[in-house]
This record gives sequence, C-alpha cells and structure tokens, in this order.
Amino acid sequence: HMKIHGILQNIVVPSCIQGFLLNVDFPGSDVVDLYSPSVEHCQELCTQHPSCLFFSYNRSFRCYLKSSSSGHPQSQVLLLGVTSGYSLKTCNLEPTLCFSQVFEDVDFHGGDYETFFTANFEECQRVCTLDPVCQFFTFVTGNFSSPDVRYKCHLKFSWFVPRPAAVALKSGVISGFSQKPQLTQHFATVCQSQLFSNTDFRGNDFLESQAVSPEHCQFLCSVHPLCTYFSFSSNDFRCFLKNNPNSMVAKTKSNFTSGISSHLCQIDESWAKLTYRDIEFRGSDFRSEVVNFVDICQEKCTEDPNCQFYTYHNGSFFHPEHRHRCYMKRVVTMPTPSHIRRVDNVMSGFTLRNCRSS
Repeated sequence: HMKIHGILQNIVVPSCIQGFLLNVDFPGSDVVDLYSPSVEHCQELCTQHPSCLFFSYNRSFRCYLKSSSSGHPQSQVLLLGVTSGYSLKTCNLEPTLCFSQVFEDVDFHGGDYETFFTANFEECQRVCTLDPVCQFFTFVTGNFSSPDVRYKCHLKFSWFVPRPAAVALKSGVISGFSQKPQLTQHFATVCQSQLFSNTDFRGNDFLESQAVSPEHCQFLCSVHPLCTYFSFSSNDFRCFLKNNPNSMVAKTKSNFTSGISSHLCQIDESWAKLTYRDIEFRGSDFRSEVVNFVDICQEKCTEDPNCQFYTYHNGSFFHPEHRHRCYMKRVVTMPTPSHIRRVDNVMSGFTLRNCRSS
C-alpha cells in the first residue's frame, strides 16, 4: 500500500457494502459500544462515528462499533442473535435520520427533560416531533404495573449539534467549524444575549462539555432544554451547564465567563464562523488531506457532508510531515438513547421530524 502521511495513514477505506449479515459476529476490533434499539440505527451510528468501519449488534440493544487498519473484520463467526454490517461512510448516501419504528416493551432510559400525560403513544410521538429539541421518547401504556404513571409521556434529549470532544492549546494549528448551519429551526427574532466576564454562577452543574469560547458555551446551553445558565472556564475550555430556574448566584472569579440560556429565538451561530488560532480539536478525525491554506481546509470541511469541524496544521507546525494537513472531524449527532432496556408495557420511539420528505 502507498503510505500517506499524517494520522489515519494506513487505514484502507473499504468500498460501500450495504445490507446486514444475520447471525454473524465480527469478534474484537471494538472502538466503543453504544446502546441502539435496532440494527438500522446501529449502522447509522457506525456511519456517523469518525473511526467506525464495521459493527456487530446483539439482542441486548448493544451496538459494538469497530475498526481495523485493513478496513475489514479480522474474522467472521457464526453467532445466533448477532447481526453485523459495515459503515455507509463511503456510500455517499444522505444520512438516514428517520427512525419511524415503534419499540414495544422497550424503555429508552434517561435523557428526560419534560414529562406529562397523553392519551396514547401517537400523541406522545406527535408532541416529540413538534418539539425541536425532542430526539426520542418513552410512553407508559395503560397496562403498566404502577397505575399512577400510566399514560405518562417522557420527552428525551440527546445532542444533535456537533461538540468537539477535546479542546486544547497547541501552537501551529488553527481550528474551526463547517459553515453549514448547525440549527434547522428558524425564528424571526434574534436572541439577545449578555455575557458576564470574570463571573462564575456557582453550583447547579448538571453537565460539563468542552467549548471553544464563551459564545460557543452559550450556544450549547441554549440548545440543551435543561440548561438555565452556564459558566465557561477559559483556562481549560470547560463549559459548565447549570440547571436552577429559581435562583442564580454570581461570584467574581477570574478567567470565568457566565451567561444565560436563550429561549424561542434565533440562537447566535457567529462563533462557528470564526477560526481559532493555536487551538486544537483533539481526536474525532475521519480523514485528512494536504491543503495550502486554512480557508481551503474550512471549505473542504463545509463541502464534505460528514465534516463538522476541523484542525489545520499550518506551515509553522513543529512536525514537518504534518504541516499543511487538514484534519476533518465529526462526532455522532443522531438521536442516541444513553441506555435501553426491556420493560413491560412501555413503548418508545423517535421524533418523526427527520422523516418529512424534503
């Protein structure tokens, strides 16, 4: 094989292989395992995950994402109840984000942000579909063992905007985002935002994420349905999402910037138009190529439907072999329950927002 410089040098990308292998396991080569309610959903997870090339899925709702330098599984073993297949990254298909299947006696556990009672499953799904942040839901049927929670509809959230897993200072690199808009919902009113510098809103943390700037952290807070306000630490790029609708206590703290979530308005995405010098988005690479300028790297990322953000090594990067290399990156942004389990007399499903034919 020709050796291409950079990371991902020796991974040979296989041709597009669609379909599934029933009762076949690809043992070993695991990158990560995630919960998934169906083999179709698992295949889309593999397609979205930056390094997944093939996968195996079992009846316990476990989706094992796998990779190897050859691009193929080391072996195939007959195993009842396991289905295996390949990433569709190389197929250049539009991503399948419409999951209309109804999952009976299946609980999508966790991710709740709002609960109420509805007459039936269809009504719960309708509300989830109309709520732009709802990614999936679980409905408790009229036959459930505890009478007091029957007909309860749980709306659930998972991240649908890309978030770099690790943000770090590094000389000789420039990072940025794809210029495709991150949000599909549009409001006439632009969000009014205020940032409080050298301020920490103490306590009430429910989630920590990495962010490249206070504006990026504010965007993440505004997207998450439970976030009421946030604090951002510029020393280590930590974005603390906080939930307390009843009180907000500000304390003076250097290198911290805080702010408030915005509601029902067009969230500012100007932070995504900027490039960030000497900041690296670590990991999440799915391919790289040599280009002469960072602008070209950003253009290539924007043109590639898989690319969400990038890091470019410019001419001053310490390692000559890696100079002028554009690392294209992505993370999973499809609806992904954090835990799935069998529970009698509950039904789960996904938003049908992505099923509307364009």
